[in-house]
Amino acid sequence: MRDVVNTEQAQAWNGYEGTYWADHQHRWDAVNSGFDHPLLTAAAIGEHDHVLDVGCGAGQTARLAARRATRGGVLGVDLSDPMLERARATAAREAIGNVTFSQADAQVHPFGPGAFDAAISRYGVMFFADPVAAFANIGKALRPGGRLAFICAADAGLNGWVRAIAALRDHLPVGDFGTPGLPGMFSLADPDRIRQVLSASGFTHVTPRQVEAYGDWGRTAEDAAAFLLDTGPGRHLTGQVTQEAQDLAREALTDHLRGHEEHGAVRLRSTAWLVTAERPA
Repeated sequence: MRDVVNTEQAQAWNGYEGTYWADHQHRWDAVNSGFDHPLLTAAAIGEHDHVLDVGCGAGQTARLAARRATRGGVLGVDLSDPMLERARATAAREAIGNVTFSQADAQVHPFGPGAFDAAISRYGVMFFADPVAAFANIGKALRPGGRLAFICAADAGLNGWVRAIAALRDHLPVGDFGTPGLPGMFSLADPDRIRQVLSASGFTHVTPRQVEAYGDWGRTAEDAAAFLLDTGPGRHLTGQVTQEAQDLAREALTDHLRGHEEHGAVRLRSTAWLVTAERPA
């Protein structure tokens, strides 16, 4: 990457976390794919459209967009080289020829002005160092009248995986997280904050709409607990305590998740904002 300002995120997503997500692409897609249809429908992607997928990760939404933009094309950008490698491999295996992937920081990457009809993102826009600058840069990449649609996390308490982690406070240094407006996963959890950032970035017709979907986190409670605790944040928390505390945390998380087992899967509700906006014509 030539231009990077989100250096902490670049380091994380090109280290353990990025590799873990790439290695478990199918599992993360099972967690988040319930938002794909609402997102792509809101983006109103037509067969001739050129689409930018911001924070595309391992590429599921980019590939789905490419299947709609059959006479156009999709560019997926992400900071994570491990996930982009997986995205390219999956697109090649599925023979999707109108999608490409590039390692880039969307906050500062020199996109072609007005090169895209639409920009989309599934949980990829909450981590910018300067969100106003980032969305302004994305806006410049859209043609006049171009569309923006993205999914971002809503209130932490409305997300089942957050409540699962919060249940471990007796064993792990979970702390207080999920405050809207602060950097991180829930930086855009407040709809007024969304309107403020996008309006300051030059977008109009900013509309956040709350949506929810159930994701599959594992086959059994034990499987889902292991998956959660092996993520980067999970390893960060367990690495600060004794083995005994780790074992107690795993047991407590497994017990919590048993209440969400149904039909061979652990299903947790995620609540998000589906945000649409336009670049002025």
